Amino acid sequence: MEAAEQAGRSLAQPVGGVCACATCHVYLTDGLDALSEMDECEADNLDKALTCAATHAWLARARLQAEQTYVVRISSASRQTFFDEHPELRQR
Repeated sequence: MEAAEQAGRSLAQPVGGVCACATCHVYLTDGLDALSEMDECEADNLDKALTCAATHAWLARARLQAEQTYVVRISSASRQTFFDEHPELRQR
């Protein structure tokens, strides 16, 4: 989540990364192999994600394990939650 914020790509984080809401659910198209492994809390919350794929991650919990390029696709549910919390940033 911190890396996304540093890149100017903040996401909603209503629970502060405690793995309770699934709004930080994203898909990686590059860099998945360099992320931390999914922890027990993340695995227990898979049912909260609208769709899962082998390339998904919980952005609030994942840790970058190597300095490399990470390409992330934000899920539609995460995007909607962000704009629900920050309507002033919605693109017209």
